[in-house]
Amino acid sequence: MKNKFIRITAIAFILMMLLGATPVFAANSYKTYTYSKDAFPMDSPDAYTPVRIVDYKAMGISKAIKDPADIETDEDGNVYIADAGNNRILVLDRYYKYKRSLSSFTNGNGIPDSLTNPNGVFVNSKYIYVADTDNKRIVIFNRETGKFDHLIEEPQADVFPADSVYRPIAVAADEAGTMYVVSSSTYMGVIALKPDGNFQSFIGAQKVTISAWDRIWRFFQTDEQRAQSDQYISTEFNNITIDSRGFIYVTTSSIDPNSQQAAVTSRGSDYSPVKKLNVQGDDIMKRTGFFGFGEVNVQKFSTDAAVPVGASKIVDVALGPENTWSIIDEKRSKIYTYDEYGNLLFIFGDKGIQLGNITTAKAIAYQGDDMLVLDSAKAAFTVYSRTEYGDILIGALKNQNDRKYDKAKEDWENILQRNNNFDSAYVGIGKALYREGKWSESLTYFKAAYNTEDYSAAFKMERKEWVSKYIYVIPIVIIVVVIAVVKFFSYAAKVNKKVAVSTEKRTLWQEILFAFHLIFHPFDGFWDLKHEKRGSLRAALIIDAAVILTFTYQSAGTAYVFNPSQTYPSILAQIISVVVPLMLWVTSNWCFTTLFEGEGGYKDIFIATSYCLVPIILLFIPATLLTHVLTSTEGAVVSLLQSFAWIWAALLLFVATMVTHDYSLGKNLLTIIVTVAGMAIIMFIMLLFTHMLTNVISFITQLVTEISYR
Repeated sequence: MKNKFIRITAIAFILMMLLGATPVFAANSYKTYTYSKDAFPMDSPDAYTPVRIVDYKAMGISKAIKDPADIETDEDGNVYIADAGNNRILVLDRYYKYKRSLSSFTNGNGIPDSLTNPNGVFVNSKYIYVADTDNKRIVIFNRETGKFDHLIEEPQADVFPADSVYRPIAVAADEAGTMYVVSSSTYMGVIALKPDGNFQSFIGAQKVTISAWDRIWRFFQTDEQRAQSDQYISTEFNNITIDSRGFIYVTTSSIDPNSQQAAVTSRGSDYSPVKKLNVQGDDIMKRTGFFGFGEVNVQKFSTDAAVPVGASKIVDVALGPENTWSIIDEKRSKIYTYDEYGNLLFIFGDKGIQLGNITTAKAIAYQGDDMLVLDSAKAAFTVYSRTEYGDILIGALKNQNDRKYDKAKEDWENILQRNNNFDSAYVGIGKALYREGKWSESLTYFKAAYNTEDYSAAFKMERKEWVSKYIYVIPIVIIVVVIAVVKFFSYAAKVNKKVAVSTEKRTLWQEILFAFHLIFHPFDGFWDLKHEKRGSLRAALIIDAAVILTFTYQSAGTAYVFNPSQTYPSILAQIISVVVPLMLWVTSNWCFTTLFEGEGGYKDIFIATSYCLVPIILLFIPATLLTHVLTSTEGAVVSLLQSFAWIWAALLLFVATMVTHDYSLGKNLLTIIVTVAGMAIIMFIMLLFTHMLTNVISFITQLVTEISYR
């Protein structure tokens, strides 16, 4: 019995030791990530980590917060909360302890007054500005004492519509005292008020989307109907802040979701949910990142009600250190942070009940190195502390802004050791190397971040250095190439002239060289091609093969700056892209010209069409070669050559059709139009046949499977 007790005790002790040695992993309440150029989310180290949730009990007050609408901080770390449901502004110290409440006051007329549903608060060096929403005014308090100073009543101006309703929900002011007010029912833009409260102007009116049908219907409306139609007025903003230089950041969540998401993909300004306005109302936001602002990879549909779908709902913006700024997506409870150039730095946050998760993100503010996110559902705010990774990131931006590029480079390299997916780090190192004159090395880093703009600038400097080194070789190479081209065309002209009077059988080489006569003398050339048999089917097939190889070389051989993704279709795809349109044209043209008394047969049409493609070979190859010596700003030369090749080929095709079928100009034009229409009809029939064939095969397969089981 004693031995049995000892054995049980020993086993229990061993199990306890094993359990104690088992590692316990704490799961984060959210993940931090960025987006690649191809819109794939890439995990990132946490830049901010949640520290605590601050509710009314932690603040040291007895009355719970109700419907909080805004949060703000000052340079001393004090926190200001618009407690709309309780008609007050809470003022907390830097440790989130209650200092005072702004609610009741005696106004300038000596009459007791109070706030009603204040939705916005803003603080500068002198004043606390409160958007007193239901009282339709801006109330201003002294920041140091919290005493009432003055108020700004509803502005009066002829530009306001007669039935307009003034409901200020957010306010910001510059150091000169000019106020910028967001009214929830004002669609003409942000309301700019002079320090004395007089109306100054509307700025930054948001563009709206109008469907094609609405545009047509608008022509039939009366002037009164057009004036009353609110679908053509601008979209209202929902929040605002201002930086130390007087630039105004505004957000909106009222844009058409499809237009907003298109702006995220295209980095467009018109339908962006976040804008940076100057005092004239022009959007000066830099958008050099891969995408615009908000969630990139969104779901359009979901059967799970808990999964958010569609574009982000941006409800606030906050200005962080070193010209960074953050926005919050109320729909997903996520925080998106960008640098001053619009590059995405990190995304974090999620819905939930764990520390760090937000139920309903309402507002955001920076408090030194910390970030405060107001949760209206929890009636509290969460404090996020910046991590070591975040410190290094901000340090890199600071050194870069202070032009301490060597130190910035060290910081960016340190970041890459922790996050090798961070594109901004590659760009930062590339810029540091660029400023050191190390062009070739900087190209590697810019390329890694798909930064074609800076890559092009560095390549331009490297090219300049290379040209100065080989200044005498370049003219010699150009002269040699020009002489070689001239000699070749002279040789082709002599051969074609000799063959024209010769009765001997043409060789394949002579049939190919005839193309260089045809492209410059199309009327004579296509006549000789058909009647004198100067070309052949074998030469036409070789030209088609050369066109396929040309497109393959163009896609694979284009320099990085003109093809940053470095992706290109397979050789099979290139064959299909040439053969299918070619055969569609030949077949459709033969079908209709047979009805229109055309003199060319199927073979004649195919050969003539193939010879028309020679300019593509002649111009696309040098255009592709030029991509290796031109910058992105000089890319118009490449586009010009390629466009000229297509126009040249199209003109040859027009002449080829007219000469081959012996048509007049008008009849030839009509034939080309119906040929193009016929190509569309043939494609439709082919797709229909393919679909029917697929269904038949599927039916037979199911039938065989059913019989085999029976």
